[in-house]
Amino acid sequence: MKSVAVLTSGGDAPGMNAAIRSVVRCGITKGWSMYGVTNGFAGLIVDNIRPIGTRDVGGILQKGGTILGSARSEEFFTEDGQRKAIRNLRRMGIDALVVIGGNGSQTGNYELHKLGFPVTGIPSTIDNDICGTEMAIGVDTAMNIALEAIDRLKVTASSHQRAFLIEVMGRNCGYIALMSGIAGGAEFIVIPEIEISPEEVAESLQLAYEHGKAHAIIVVAEGAKYNADALIAYFQKHEERWGFKIRATILGHVQRGGAPGAFDRILASRFGNGAVEAIAREEYGVLVGLNNGAVTTTPLEAIIGKTKTISTEMVELARLLD
Repeated sequence: MKSVAVLTSGGDAPGMNAAIRSVVRCGITKGWSMYGVTNGFAGLIVDNIRPIGTRDVGGILQKGGTILGSARSEEFFTEDGQRKAIRNLRRMGIDALVVIGGNGSQTGNYELHKLGFPVTGIPSTIDNDICGTEMAIGVDTAMNIALEAIDRLKVTASSHQRAFLIEVMGRNCGYIALMSGIAGGAEFIVIPEIEISPEEVAESLQLAYEHGKAHAIIVVAEGAKYNADALIAYFQKHEERWGFKIRATILGHVQRGGAPGAFDRILASRFGNGAVEAIAREEYGVLVGLNNGAVTTTPLEAIIGKTKTISTEMVELARLLD
């Protein structure tokens, strides 16, 4: 019988609770003892490790955020802190740890693996910038929140003959901006992976106006060189040139909140079971992921420090459709 702990780390993402639920319940069906770590790696440092059972994860499938909490820990970034975390895990008789989180969280997970502790990772980040999986938990829900905002703002834009710059999250990855922009029929999409000038965006606005459109929508990734603030400052200096009055809306953390959609609930449930099965095989130091429709595992060492590339096919599609 194994004893397995689970923690969530980094920014919250819709579907994290569904992943916790899956790990705990799938582990219990194998006869394992399951533990929850409160407040991520910080919880390991201060020994916030407690038993967690089937009923403890009841009714959380539809909830956003994470019932285990997440917190930063400067101490964990040191080897002494990491060894302290491992001592606490071993003292509790924990055989393996499941870490649910994004790039930073899996980097911490990898450090524990290098020190000899058995770990498995589950990708959870709305940015979808983590390698080893086509989709991370939270991405689909965040995209749909962005898409709803685009649709709503398009109505207002049409009513007042305006252009809207809509900035979405994603750090240095343009995935959410690209996909929600395509789905929302944006006139132009600005992402970090492709350098553009404000003049190029301006040309798209002028073209939309000349074609008789009642509105224009520009979706901007927060990590782009010219984000919403930079673009609005440029446009407002020359607003008379574009035909449209221009406004900016920054969605920010609203994309992280709310209930996860069906896709994220199912993906998180599959990933939770995948992590448990990897532990059952004693396949450690891996990240569970979705590739070609199947749940797979990738060694953490193969993904740490790597940058996920954006689909050139989707970039070209966005160009054709604008």
